[in-house]
Amino acid sequence: MAHPVPSDPPETGVASGRGRTRDEDDLYTWAREQAALLRARRFAEIDVDLVAEELEDLSRREFSKLCSALRVLVMHMLKWDQQPEHRTASWIYSIREQRRRLDRLLRESPGLKPRLDEALADVYPDARDWAADETHLPPDEFPAACPYAWDEIRERPFDLDSVKK
Repeated sequence: MAHPVPSDPPETGVASGRGRTRDEDDLYTWAREQAALLRARRFAEIDVDLVAEELEDLSRREFSKLCSALRVLVMHMLKWDQQPEHRTASWIYSIREQRRRLDRLLRESPGLKPRLDEALADVYPDARDWAADETHLPPDEFPAACPYAWDEIRERPFDLDSVKK
């Protein structure tokens, strides 16, 4: 059964003739107004610099999502390899979830693919420190550079049978 989709909010100030919303007062409404202006081809009324800034922020947020998924994924892989006697099913579930997030993000934003190596280099020190904190081991117990190739990060199997019961 299909769920009803909420209707759009009442028309924005742009369409109704009211004054425009300021982004610092209501970013959501401001963005919708800017989109309406674009669609109406009212280019002279668009806040071009701020729209460009928001688009750049959007791309940074997408890169940040990539880094976040990688950080958690690599941290759990490091813990898995370093402390086999402490393996838990939750580590596997976290690895699976972060892989799904990574795959979804790369599917939705394939332009991030050329930045995978950069993202991994950015997050590895944090993943290493986090793994050290969670395992109560010194960071130098973990490799100084990421030991995993991309195919391993994305597809290495993790077996529930190896989890401590």
